[in-house]
Amino acid sequence: MTNSRIVALIFLGGVFIMEGFDIAAMGIAVPRLEEALGIAPASFGWVLTGILVGLGVGGATLAPLGDRFGRRALIVAGCLATGLFTIATATADDTTMFLVWRFLTGFALGACLPNVSALSSELAPERLRATVMAVVSAGIPLGLSIAGVLAPEVIAAWGWQGLFYVPGGFAVLLAGVLWLVLEGGAPASAASKEDAAPAAKLPQLVLFARPWAFPFAVFATMLGLNALNLYLLNSWLPTVLPQAGLSLDDAARVAGVANLAGLGIGIGFSLLLDNWKKGPALMLMFGAMAASFTAIALTAPDQTRWTLLLMVGVGGANAGGMVLPGLAAHLFPARLLSSAVGMGVLVARLGAFAGPPLGAAMLAAEVPARVFLGVAAIPAFACVVVALLVARALLVKERVAADEA
Repeated sequence: MTNSRIVALIFLGGVFIMEGFDIAAMGIAVPRLEEALGIAPASFGWVLTGILVGLGVGGATLAPLGDRFGRRALIVAGCLATGLFTIATATADDTTMFLVWRFLTGFALGACLPNVSALSSELAPERLRATVMAVVSAGIPLGLSIAGVLAPEVIAAWGWQGLFYVPGGFAVLLAGVLWLVLEGGAPASAASKEDAAPAAKLPQLVLFARPWAFPFAVFATMLGLNALNLYLLNSWLPTVLPQAGLSLDDAARVAGVANLAGLGIGIGFSLLLDNWKKGPALMLMFGAMAASFTAIALTAPDQTRWTLLLMVGVGGANAGGMVLPGLAAHLFPARLLSSAVGMGVLVARLGAFAGPPLGAAMLAAEVPARVFLGVAAIPAFACVVVALLVARALLVKERVAADEA
């Protein structure tokens, strides 16, 4: 790879760092807002879902435009809008305004993130696509970890509002840098013969017809199940862990350490995805997650033991967010990649929507912390089952390429 491509990939990774910090910010803020604004944590179920709705809508409606008009415009505009909406979240004083700003933040991210993943794939050598995409998207667990570790200091300096000032300001600055380092123009694949077809005006519709419907269903189902865990855990972990005896600051730090583990897990399994059998690699990753959450459900709270188990479970959920976009590069041709990731985001959010309300319902029912975390084993095990279908899904791209040759 050239130096310019490496620089571009580094700053594209910055978008995911910003997203990770932003995801963590609301979850860390929630238990503190009861004292600051008098809002009970269980009231934030739909607020925490708001960003997911926005991600899905933005991913389905705006992200596919990157396949036709170029990635840079969508990435820069989405990053800038995300920063401004995140900063505006700090002005909210009730759940309605939190919901509005979180939806708008998600909508901007939804336009941006699929194009970041697609451009990362296009900039990477073909034999290392999944690995490069995973390294770039490693910014998500890194951002989640940074938020957890630095939250006590940020809050001490600027109050709970600082949790939104930091990622928002970073996103605004990053948008300007990305405009300078990314090349404009439509992807090279935009001129392929498929664009002459009527479906090219809405390329995402191709994913729901043969031959792409089956691989897209496999891809989106695993995205949805993993997203459910990702948002269930990162939305409520800082609230649930204090119920097991941890302080608010310790809970934030444990969440940060657990998310940081996702970096190593994600990179490791992405290398397996590029160099080994893809289905078994995914089964191993999700199987370890399911085992860790089951172990938590069966043991009494212990900070050291639970931290280690959460590093596997929460880290694995974050790793899934890194690894699965890399799988898309193997399942779909370049001309459909932004559309596949964008529509995958939309369909996945249908599952992820259940995460924050499910957590709120368990909090309201005063479910013990170990049972709350044990529930996350169910989606992880379901991903193991779906991963059995990956090998068959991969054959579709091979057959289409052979037919076009």
